[in-house]
Amino acid sequence: MAKIRDIGIDVKTPEGQWDGNENCPFYGSLRVRGQIIEGKVVSAVGMDSSIILERETTRYMPKYERYQKRTHRYSAHLPSCIGEVSIGERVRVMECRPLSKTVKFCVIEKGDLQ
Repeated sequence: MAKIRDIGIDVKTPEGQWDGNENCPFYGSLRVRGQIIEGKVVSAVGMDSSIILERETTRYMPKYERYQKRTHRYSAHLPSCIGEVSIGERVRVMECRPLSKTVKFCVIEKGDLQ
């Protein structure tokens, strides 16, 4: 087993097996920096080691004096050491270099989040 790297933030160490892919922040050479986003997995089908997560925010509209719900969807890389995720599970992702046309985030933690 390869030595685990410190990615610079306080997250739980993944328990899964690493498949040797370099696009892993814990065992490979992928560097993570920038935004940390928490969201709910809405799709994990049809992509190789990628997921789509959704984050809901509320925004105040002063003209109408009401709040508006907004939904943002992010494509994220799922390293093999994190393991499988199911739809509806909460995950935390962090920004990384572009891995494809739409994937610019990497999953760093799943499960029991605040």
